[in-house]
Amino acid sequence: PAPLLRGEGSNSNIVPPFPSREAGALVRRQGGLGYTPLLVQNEIITLPSASTVAIQRRQLQNRATAAKSIAVVADPVFALNDSRVAGTPPQPTPDTLNNYALTRASRNLGLGEGGKVFDRLQYTRTEAEKILALVPEKQRLQALDFNASRATATDPNLAQYQIIHLATHGLLDPINPELSGIVLSLYDQKGKTQDGFLRLHDIFNLNLPAELVVLSACETGLGKDVKGEGLVGLTRGFMYAGSRRVVVSLWSVNDVATSEVMAKFYQKMLKEGQNPVSALRAAQLEMWKSQNWQSPYYWAAFTVQGDWR
Repeated sequence: PAPLLRGEGSNSNIVPPFPSREAGALVRRQGGLGYTPLLVQNEIITLPSASTVAIQRRQLQNRATAAKSIAVVADPVFALNDSRVAGTPPQPTPDTLNNYALTRASRNLGLGEGGKVFDRLQYTRTEAEKILALVPEKQRLQALDFNASRATATDPNLAQYQIIHLATHGLLDPINPELSGIVLSLYDQKGKTQDGFLRLHDIFNLNLPAELVVLSACETGLGKDVKGEGLVGLTRGFMYAGSRRVVVSLWSVNDVATSEVMAKFYQKMLKEGQNPVSALRAAQLEMWKSQNWQSPYYWAAFTVQGDWR
């Protein structure tokens, strides 16, 4: 419906999902000065579909806000040669459906064999620590290293938090979207393999009444195009699980740059009181104005999907 597609302010632009890869990097001509990013004068929001937001608003209008502030799940353990794993002989991978799905998804995307291809994202640690430092200890959940696991991600206690931050690898399989998901710790402290693949159907089955889910991972916002209903990716899964809005990436993101964007984003949201859309825009503009991160490649991948209010 047309009224839904109009932002509440003159600086709001609702971007349809069809050019989603380019959304954050859209430019406008600025007189004789060449081109500047569209977000210099506008907020950019991506809708998974107009119908999704309309239905969601009706369903969530009377929902109480969760009691605690934020749960941060970051820096999982992907490999036996990770220094965090105790020195034990390699264990055989459990023959589970999720591990099979992870292997299939990795092959489909040309990555190789499951957990053998996932490098540690070193700066997700720094990212997580900066975010956690903004919130009182009693208001936060810290799930790092081995605790950044599928068990944590599916724990019903996550429903207590307003914001869920997941900093890890994300997989979007456009051929078989049911194989898409988030990769969490694949080993425990003793080097024993464990199920660490949170698949799309797992996400749909979560009870996650969050105000915001942030997927600080690779290409989490894309998905299979369904005519008339936007993109069926991880975004739809988290919204179905109860999240009001989701921050996702539209292409593979630089680990260091992502840490910088996220630190600025949370500072503006948690300390300065900005809403997620305004906070992300402000963080991206700071990146654009800096000498090291001026290229849109470093900051434009992230977008807010869902309710912009």
